[in-house]
Amino acid sequence: MQLSSKLNTSTTCYRNRSGTIYSFSTRFYAINLILLAILAALFIYFSRDEQLDIAISQYWFDPLTQRFPWQHSRWLDVINHRIAKDVIIAGAVLLLFQGIRTRNARQMLVALLFGLGPLVVGIIKAHSAHSCPWDLAMFGGKALSFPLLGSVPAGSGPGGCFPGGHASSGFAVMALFFLWWPEHPRRALLALSAGVTLGLLMGFGQVMRGAHFFSHNLWAGWWVWLAQLLTVAGISFWVNKTRIAKRDGSD
Repeated sequence: MQLSSKLNTSTTCYRNRSGTIYSFSTRFYAINLILLAILAALFIYFSRDEQLDIAISQYWFDPLTQRFPWQHSRWLDVINHRIAKDVIIAGAVLLLFQGIRTRNARQMLVALLFGLGPLVVGIIKAHSAHSCPWDLAMFGGKALSFPLLGSVPAGSGPGGCFPGGHASSGFAVMALFFLWWPEHPRRALLALSAGVTLGLLMGFGQVMRGAHFFSHNLWAGWWVWLAQLLTVAGISFWVNKTRIAKRDGSD
Protein backbone atom coordinates (compact mmCIF):
# COMPACT_ATOMS: atom_id res chain seq x y z
CA MET A 1 0.00 0.00 0.00
CA GLN A 2 1.73 3.16 -1.22
CA LEU A 3 -0.05 5.54 1.19
CA SER A 4 0.92 3.33 4.10
CA SER A 5 4.59 3.34 3.15
CA LYS A 6 4.69 7.14 2.92
CA LEU A 7 2.92 7.83 6.17
CA ASN A 8 4.99 5.21 7.96
CA THR A 9 8.19 7.10 7.21
CA SER A 10 8.87 8.13 10.78
CA THR A 11 11.45 10.53 12.13
CA THR A 12 12.46 7.89 14.67
CA CYS A 13 14.64 4.84 14.34
CA TYR A 14 13.16 2.69 17.10
CA ARG A 15 11.18 -0.45 16.45
CA ASN A 16 7.47 0.38 16.72
CA ARG A 17 5.15 -1.65 18.93
CA SER A 18 1.38 -1.45 19.22
CA GLY A 19 1.53 -0.08 22.76
CA THR A 20 4.06 2.67 22.05
CA ILE A 21 3.31 6.19 20.92
CA TYR A 22 4.14 6.37 17.23
CA SER A 23 6.00 9.35 15.74
CA PHE A 24 4.61 10.36 12.37
CA SER A 25 6.81 11.89 9.71
CA THR A 26 7.09 15.60 9.02
CA ARG A 27 5.44 14.86 5.67
CA PHE A 28 2.36 13.50 7.44
CA TYR A 29 1.91 16.66 9.50
CA ALA A 30 2.64 18.93 6.53
CA ILE A 31 -0.01 17.22 4.40
CA ASN A 32 -2.59 17.44 7.16
CA LEU A 33 -1.89 21.11 7.93
CA ILE A 34 -2.14 22.00 4.24
CA LEU A 35 -5.46 20.16 3.97
CA LEU A 36 -6.72 21.90 7.11
CA ALA A 37 -5.72 25.29 5.66
CA ILE A 38 -7.61 24.54 2.43
CA LEU A 39 -10.68 23.37 4.35
CA ALA A 40 -10.53 26.46 6.57
CA ALA A 41 -10.63 28.69 3.50
CA LEU A 42 -13.64 26.80 2.11
CA PHE A 43 -15.45 26.80 5.46
CA ILE A 44 -14.86 30.53 5.91
CA TYR A 45 -16.34 31.16 2.48
CA PHE A 46 -19.47 29.11 3.20
CA SER A 47 -19.82 30.54 6.71
CA ARG A 48 -19.59 34.14 5.51
CA ASP A 49 -21.86 33.58 2.51
CA GLU A 50 -24.50 31.96 4.78
CA GLN A 51 -26.75 30.96 1.85
CA LEU A 52 -26.02 27.24 2.16
CA ASP A 53 -26.58 27.28 5.93
CA ILE A 54 -29.86 29.17 5.64
CA ALA A 55 -31.13 27.02 2.78
CA ILE A 56 -30.47 23.78 4.67
CA SER A 57 -32.06 25.06 7.89
CA GLN A 58 -35.08 26.47 6.05
CA TYR A 59 -35.82 22.99 4.74
CA TRP A 60 -36.40 21.81 8.33
CA PHE A 61 -38.26 24.96 9.42
CA ASP A 62 -42.06 25.33 9.30
CA PRO A 63 -42.90 28.95 8.40
CA LEU A 64 -46.56 28.47 9.40
CA THR A 65 -45.85 27.51 13.00
CA GLN A 66 -42.57 29.49 13.09
CA ARG A 67 -40.64 26.63 14.62
CA PHE A 68 -38.57 23.56 13.82
CA PRO A 69 -40.95 20.55 13.96
CA TRP A 70 -38.08 18.20 14.85
CA GLN A 71 -36.85 20.36 17.74
CA HIS A 72 -38.45 18.17 20.41
CA SER A 73 -38.22 14.91 18.49
CA ARG A 74 -37.63 12.05 20.92
CA TRP A 75 -35.38 10.25 18.44
CA LEU A 76 -33.18 13.26 17.81
CA ASP A 77 -33.12 14.46 21.40
CA VAL A 78 -32.75 11.19 23.29
CA ILE A 79 -31.03 8.82 20.85
CA ASN A 80 -28.92 11.22 18.79
CA HIS A 81 -28.27 13.98 21.29
CA ARG A 82 -27.89 11.99 24.50
CA ILE A 83 -27.40 8.25 24.01
CA ALA A 84 -24.98 8.50 21.07
CA LYS A 85 -22.77 10.95 22.97
CA ASP A 86 -22.91 8.90 26.18
CA VAL A 87 -21.85 5.74 24.31
CA ILE A 88 -18.83 7.54 22.85
CA ILE A 89 -17.84 8.93 26.26
CA ALA A 90 -18.22 5.49 27.85
CA GLY A 91 -16.04 3.94 25.15
CA ALA A 92 -13.31 6.53 25.74
CA VAL A 93 -13.41 5.94 29.51
CA LEU A 94 -13.15 2.17 29.03
CA LEU A 95 -10.20 2.67 26.69
CA LEU A 96 -8.51 4.87 29.28
CA PHE A 97 -8.94 2.27 32.04
CA GLN A 98 -7.72 -0.44 29.69
CA GLY A 99 -4.63 1.61 28.88
CA ILE A 100 -3.92 2.25 32.56
CA ARG A 101 -4.44 -1.41 33.46
CA THR A 102 -2.11 -2.69 30.73
CA ARG A 103 0.24 0.31 30.83
CA ASN A 104 -0.48 0.93 27.15
CA ALA A 105 0.65 4.50 26.46
CA ARG A 106 -1.03 4.67 23.08
CA GLN A 107 -4.44 3.68 24.45
CA MET A 108 -4.16 6.31 27.18
CA LEU A 109 -3.19 8.96 24.62
CA VAL A 110 -6.10 8.11 22.33
CA ALA A 111 -8.52 8.22 25.27
CA LEU A 112 -7.16 11.69 26.00
CA LEU A 113 -7.75 12.71 22.39
CA PHE A 114 -11.40 11.65 22.67
CA GLY A 115 -11.98 14.32 25.30
CA LEU A 116 -9.57 16.95 24.03
CA GLY A 117 -11.32 17.74 20.72
CA PRO A 118 -14.77 18.35 22.27
CA LEU A 119 -13.08 20.34 25.06
CA VAL A 120 -11.50 22.73 22.54
CA VAL A 121 -14.80 23.08 20.67
CA GLY A 122 -16.63 23.66 23.95
CA ILE A 123 -14.26 26.48 24.95
CA ILE A 124 -14.66 28.22 21.58
CA LYS A 125 -18.42 27.69 21.70
CA ALA A 126 -18.71 29.18 25.18
CA HIS A 127 -17.13 32.43 23.95
CA SER A 128 -19.02 32.61 20.64
CA ALA A 129 -21.49 35.44 19.96
CA HIS A 130 -23.29 33.40 17.28
CA SER A 131 -26.77 32.29 18.35
CA CYS A 132 -28.47 29.04 17.32
CA PRO A 133 -30.92 29.03 14.40
CA TRP A 134 -33.94 28.53 16.68
CA ASP A 135 -32.99 31.80 18.43
CA LEU A 136 -32.73 33.82 15.22
CA ALA A 137 -35.44 36.21 13.98
CA MET A 138 -35.53 34.50 10.57
CA PHE A 139 -36.54 31.27 12.33
CA GLY A 140 -39.08 32.57 14.79
CA GLY A 141 -36.69 33.90 17.43
CA LYS A 142 -35.43 37.39 18.21
CA ALA A 143 -31.67 37.27 17.69
CA LEU A 144 -29.87 38.65 14.66
CA SER A 145 -27.59 36.56 12.49
CA PHE A 146 -24.18 37.75 11.31
CA PRO A 147 -21.48 36.12 9.17
CA LEU A 148 -18.38 34.48 10.57
CA LEU A 149 -15.65 37.05 11.37
CA GLY A 150 -18.24 39.82 10.91
CA SER A 151 -19.02 42.56 13.41
CA VAL A 152 -21.35 41.48 16.21
CA PRO A 153 -24.72 43.29 16.07
CA ALA A 154 -26.37 44.65 19.20
CA GLY A 155 -29.14 42.05 19.03
CA SER A 156 -26.98 38.99 18.46
CA GLY A 157 -28.88 37.07 21.13
CA PRO A 158 -27.62 34.53 23.68
CA GLY A 159 -24.75 33.28 21.49
CA GLY A 160 -22.81 30.17 22.47
CA CYS A 161 -23.68 28.22 19.33
CA PHE A 162 -20.49 28.04 17.24
CA PRO A 163 -18.96 25.52 16.51
CA GLY A 164 -21.25 22.49 16.93
CA GLY A 165 -20.59 20.97 20.33
CA HIS A 166 -22.63 17.81 19.83
CA ALA A 167 -21.02 17.02 16.47
CA SER A 168 -17.59 17.22 18.13
CA SER A 169 -18.43 14.09 20.14
CA GLY A 170 -18.88 12.14 16.92
CA PHE A 171 -15.79 13.63 15.32
CA ALA A 172 -13.83 12.61 18.44
CA VAL A 173 -13.95 9.02 17.13
CA MET A 174 -11.33 10.10 14.58
CA ALA A 175 -8.87 9.62 17.46
CA LEU A 176 -9.00 5.87 16.83
CA PHE A 177 -6.88 6.50 13.74
CA PHE A 178 -3.92 7.09 16.06
CA LEU A 179 -4.68 3.87 17.96
CA TRP A 180 -4.37 1.56 14.97
CA TRP A 181 -1.81 3.29 12.75
CA PRO A 182 0.63 2.02 11.52
CA GLU A 183 0.06 -1.66 12.46
CA HIS A 184 -3.48 -1.76 11.00
CA PRO A 185 -3.67 0.96 8.30
CA ARG A 186 -7.01 -0.12 6.84
CA ARG A 187 -8.61 -0.23 10.27
CA ALA A 188 -7.12 3.16 11.07
CA LEU A 189 -8.45 4.76 7.88
CA LEU A 190 -11.84 3.13 8.47
CA ALA A 191 -11.91 4.61 11.99
CA LEU A 192 -11.05 8.03 10.57
CA SER A 193 -13.87 7.75 8.03
CA ALA A 194 -16.27 6.51 10.71
CA GLY A 195 -15.43 9.49 12.91
CA VAL A 196 -16.10 11.96 10.09
CA THR A 197 -19.36 10.21 9.19
CA LEU A 198 -20.53 9.97 12.78
CA GLY A 199 -19.74 13.62 13.43
CA LEU A 200 -21.67 14.74 10.36
CA LEU A 201 -24.66 12.54 11.19
CA MET A 202 -24.83 13.58 14.83
CA GLY A 203 -24.37 17.20 13.82
CA PHE A 204 -27.03 17.04 11.12
CA GLY A 205 -29.50 15.79 13.70
CA GLN A 206 -28.92 19.09 15.47
CA VAL A 207 -29.45 20.95 12.19
CA MET A 208 -32.85 19.26 11.86
CA ARG A 209 -33.75 20.43 15.37
CA GLY A 210 -32.69 24.00 14.64
CA ALA A 211 -29.85 23.81 17.15
CA HIS A 212 -27.02 24.48 14.67
CA PHE A 213 -26.22 25.56 11.16
CA PHE A 214 -24.53 22.98 8.94
CA SER A 215 -21.26 24.95 8.83
CA HIS A 216 -21.10 24.83 12.64
CA ASN A 217 -20.60 21.08 12.37
CA LEU A 218 -17.97 21.35 9.65
CA TRP A 219 -15.98 23.67 11.89
CA ALA A 220 -16.41 21.28 14.81
CA GLY A 221 -14.73 18.52 12.82
CA TRP A 222 -11.98 20.92 11.76
CA TRP A 223 -11.17 21.95 15.32
CA VAL A 224 -11.32 18.39 16.66
CA TRP A 225 -8.85 17.06 14.08
CA LEU A 226 -6.51 20.04 14.55
CA ALA A 227 -6.51 19.55 18.32
CA GLN A 228 -5.88 15.81 18.00
CA LEU A 229 -3.16 16.28 15.39
CA LEU A 230 -1.23 18.91 17.36
CA THR A 231 -1.52 16.91 20.58
CA VAL A 232 -0.15 13.77 18.97
CA ALA A 233 2.66 15.79 17.40
CA GLY A 234 3.63 17.40 20.71
CA ILE A 235 3.44 14.25 22.84
CA SER A 236 5.17 12.00 20.29
CA PHE A 237 7.96 14.58 19.91
CA TRP A 238 8.47 14.67 23.67
CA VAL A 239 8.36 10.86 23.96
CA ASN A 240 10.80 10.42 21.09
CA LYS A 241 13.16 13.03 22.55
CA THR A 242 13.06 11.22 25.90
CA ARG A 243 13.81 7.88 24.21
CA ILE A 244 16.80 9.34 22.38
CA ALA A 245 18.14 10.90 25.59
CA LYS A 246 17.85 7.57 27.43
CA ARG A 247 19.49 5.70 24.58
CA ASP A 248 22.38 8.16 24.35
CA GLY A 249 22.79 8.07 28.13
CA SER A 250 23.09 4.28 28.13
CA ASP A 251 25.85 4.26 25.47
